[in-house]
Amino acid sequence: MKKEGFTLIEAVIVVATVGTLAAVLVFSFEGWSRPYAIESQMKQMHADLMLARARALERSRFHFVELWPGRYRVREDVSPWPDGDGDLTSDDDEGPPGYTEPVPLLDRTIAPEYPLVWSGAADTRIAFNTHGLSNDAKTICVNARYEADYSCIEISRSRINLGKLAVSVPDGGECNAENCFAK
Repeated sequence: MKKEGFTLIEAVIVVATVGTLAAVLVFSFEGWSRPYAIESQMKQMHADLMLARARALERSRFHFVELWPGRYRVREDVSPWPDGDGDLTSDDDEGPPGYTEPVPLLDRTIAPEYPLVWSGAADTRIAFNTHGLSNDAKTICVNARYEADYSCIEISRSRINLGKLAVSVPDGGECNAENCFAK
């Protein structure tokens, strides 16, 4: 007599094999996706820095980027209205009557597993003047060990470049222009 179907042992072996493969793929995917999360975070910050620079040039008004390890914020110098005074003060926390832009312009939170560090840690502000130029030479880095294609941003007077750290910060690398290689 011919039997059709699977035995219980065959079914258990197949389920165990599929479960093992699924577990391996999940851990592999997590390791694979972390560098892309870092790249995404750095590309977003690069775009926001470029936005602050372009708006400063377009509006002929100072724009500032304030840095913290877990977030950053883009603000516009609106006090005194309309030209500002080139400095970020508490008066810039609220827009003047008729000002329709959000204050601050951007307030972004950074993924806690990929905090930011920067050169000149005491100076937490980047200023873009009315010509869109920065008076701050600064490097911003991700403080994580994962090998991402973009892990730093180098800011000079007239350029904002994405780059890759030669040696990651947790592995003893410095967050500076010499360790950040523009791509």
